[in-house]
Amino acid sequence: MRFLVALILLAGSAVAQTSPLFSQVDEMLASLSKITGWKVKRKIPSEILTKDKFSKMLDESVREAEKDKETHAAELTLKMFGLVPRDFQLARESANLMEEQAAAFYDFQKKRLYVLESTPDGQEQRIALAHELAHALADQQFGIRKYLKAAKDDDAVTARQSVIEGQASWLSWAYMVGKATGRTEVPQSLLDQLATVGGTGEQFPVLTQTPLYMRESLTFPYTEGMRFQDAVYRKLGMGAFDRVFREAPLSTQEILHPEAYADNQIPTHPELPKAIPGVDLGRMKLLVSGDVGEFDYSVMLRQYVKGVDGRQIARHWRGATFRLYEDKQTKAPLLMHASEWDSPAAAQAFFRAYGEVLKAKSKKSEIRRLGEAEIEGSGDTGEFSLRISGTSVLCIEGIPASASRGK
Repeated sequence: MRFLVALILLAGSAVAQTSPLFSQVDEMLASLSKITGWKVKRKIPSEILTKDKFSKMLDESVREAEKDKETHAAELTLKMFGLVPRDFQLARESANLMEEQAAAFYDFQKKRLYVLESTPDGQEQRIALAHELAHALADQQFGIRKYLKAAKDDDAVTARQSVIEGQASWLSWAYMVGKATGRTEVPQSLLDQLATVGGTGEQFPVLTQTPLYMRESLTFPYTEGMRFQDAVYRKLGMGAFDRVFREAPLSTQEILHPEAYADNQIPTHPELPKAIPGVDLGRMKLLVSGDVGEFDYSVMLRQYVKGVDGRQIARHWRGATFRLYEDKQTKAPLLMHASEWDSPAAAQAFFRAYGEVLKAKSKKSEIRRLGEAEIEGSGDTGEFSLRISGTSVLCIEGIPASASRGK
């Protein structure tokens, strides 16, 4: 999702169109500069983008993404974790979401701002414009592309995206509130209302029908990122805008729990086994490796496990890593992920809950062994093994049946 959104927003160009909306740019920038303390260093070209042009940009990005190995790896990772259906097409579905939900965007490469022609006139256009101008102003101070590339792992990328989108969302609403009341802030009541960003229902069929993970991945940087920015602002004042760029959060846990950011809580990166009994990793191709964050596990647990508080279980996350392999001959996938928790009790809670995930995400599943420290069985992608040791949990999914029997 992160990879594809970057492709989509950096693709193509547009035919310039003037609009009365852009007469507000200088005033908005001056107000945003006053709120943040940042200087406006250069003019920001702004254009209206037609729906047809935006659709063509998205189609071009989809064609490029579908040929890319990273897209295949990302899509297969989501499928192996059970976050999207087996027939899910990541590139096309991401583009459909963007086409339905996008109102405007700032091209970090071209340093140009676009407002979509389909965005309703009035307040919605003004908020969209203020949001993208906030991006442009931050880009002039810190270089957003550079900021994103400096992230060391997947979860850190999501955290930095949440800084970028959350701060722009906070600033656009603080600007609007300031124009109406004279006080540049985002009241708690408004934050709560904005937590439902992204339309659902008959008017927005794509977002309504998309899998939970895709839906929350799209909205998380805006909703939780804005809450994070608000918490840091209430503690540091104007200094908060620089702080979150100069000392970027390292995980989605810090976004969800700003107190973890204040405490400089550093995530762990558990080691994965270099060998699997009965499996010849020499015939396997490593497709992708990375990190699994609190946000990711929270969605998995809420999607598949009834009767438990998935958010509360995931809250005790300390770090997690994964590797995804593909058999060079059969193309069968194999997933390994190791997680660390803040106590043995928290690890046990996750161990039990993830055992339920393993059963629920397969159409046909069978538990062969259910013990205090291990769960073994089979699902749609092959055999699985889940083990707990102290505060660590290791899961291997997609083990060939022959390897499992030969252990």
